[in-house]
Amino acid sequence: SILIFCPERWHSDGTVYPKPAWLGEELLARLARWSVGSKKRGFKSTLSLISVIEYSKTYQALKEKHKDMVKVWPEVTDPEKFVYEDVAIAAYLLILWEEERAELGLTAKQSFVDLGCGNGLLVHILSTEGHPGRGIDVRRRKIWDVYGPQTCLEEGAITPSDETLFPDVDWLIGNHSDELTPWIPVIAARSNYSCRFFVLPCCFFDFVGKYARRQSRKTQYREYLDFVTEVGLACGFHVQEDCLRIPSTKRVCLIGKRRTYPPTGEALMDEQRTQYINSRQGRPVSPPGREPPHPPPRAAVARAGRPHGRQALDAGAAEEGAEARAAGLWLSGFHPREKAERVRNCAALPRDFVDQVVLQVGHLLLDAERPCAGSSPSGSLKAWNRGGSLSLADVASELDGETLRRLKRECGGLQTLLKNNHQVFEVRSGRVHLRDWREERLRKQRQPEAKRRLFSEAFKTRLCWFFSHHPDGCALPSDCCPFAHGPEELRPAQTPRRKQVL
Repeated sequence: SILIFCPERWHSDGTVYPKPAWLGEELLARLARWSVGSKKRGFKSTLSLISVIEYSKTYQALKEKHKDMVKVWPEVTDPEKFVYEDVAIAAYLLILWEEERAELGLTAKQSFVDLGCGNGLLVHILSTEGHPGRGIDVRRRKIWDVYGPQTCLEEGAITPSDETLFPDVDWLIGNHSDELTPWIPVIAARSNYSCRFFVLPCCFFDFVGKYARRQSRKTQYREYLDFVTEVGLACGFHVQEDCLRIPSTKRVCLIGKRRTYPPTGEALMDEQRTQYINSRQGRPVSPPGREPPHPPPRAAVARAGRPHGRQALDAGAAEEGAEARAAGLWLSGFHPREKAERVRNCAALPRDFVDQVVLQVGHLLLDAERPCAGSSPSGSLKAWNRGGSLSLADVASELDGETLRRLKRECGGLQTLLKNNHQVFEVRSGRVHLRDWREERLRKQRQPEAKRRLFSEAFKTRLCWFFSHHPDGCALPSDCCPFAHGPEELRPAQTPRRKQVL
């Protein structure tokens, strides 16, 4: 059991103040596992490069200063996670920079640019602490309007080239910077000799496109961290690794503070950087244990007056490289993220297409074998066909090829579409079931009053699928079903209340 003496002062942030449910359900099991587990983790200890005491003081001060940001967060993302995570990253950087100033005898606070700054909160916190800097992201966020004019945030795409250098900046930051992550050490190295970098890798990107695994003996995360470290070394940095104290599974940062060569060796080192970057372009990666495919015989691909086979590929790559260099680009093929983020969670699919898939899967479940006829959980004599259950693979095998191809273009595919239609389906452990709203009603009655109030606000705003399509109709009477039994029962959907931005 968990006893909190001052619950009104316990503001869970996932870092210093965990959620009470986590303390009660997970902490003891983790302590037992840690106490008997191997010490070889493959990662550095948490906060190994800075003073933990100073970090804790700074974190608590920043958390108190910016905790109200949670109340006015206008984005759809989880405010507690993003606010307290950026507070923790800012605290780490502030201590790192403070110790750097003391080491080098500097008084002026370091300047910075955050590439791919996202919600911009990290830029806002560092700026309010006196560090001159700005953030750049391909898309403007709603939260940017909350910070005020003292926080410099720019909307624009970044393509690694001679035009994206920052000669007057001390530090480049990549906080979950996605496709820019491996480029940040390169941009820092070429901006000026004293420019440093801090990256917190999350998604796995190479210089162009997704990162392709090359080793099966490491986790994908560990291998990607080693790749970004390799990039830093190839750019002439001493790369250090540390583990942050943030509520995220991807919390290892890489830092490049010093160079491995003197300023006079810049020209030679930049040639080596260029060779390294070009060496990673256009190399097909074979599956583990298989040799790369051999080029076809020349006779099979020869054409009069044209290059053939590998020569054609090399000629094409050389031509693209020449065009990129002429345009000032460092590598051809890099594409920054689109300004308008494409929705790929099945929400943008046409309604008639979704309805057709839902109806087809519903009939499959109704026709599936089931262990016994369903009866009301409350003991009612009314029999209602709850249908059987099918695996996702079985459901997919019954859909036509064009439907499957259309779903595969969406994130999560068929499973996402079924979960989006949670009025009709339950997906548990890879199996699909029809949802029994009699059980849902019992669960709702056990929920806190606040959740029941939200549930009642959405009452009768959509038609009941079971009333319209199930052979036995809806399992609930009209006055108990949260959905409308016919158009005459429909209520207009309430506009969600927006939090006031002060």
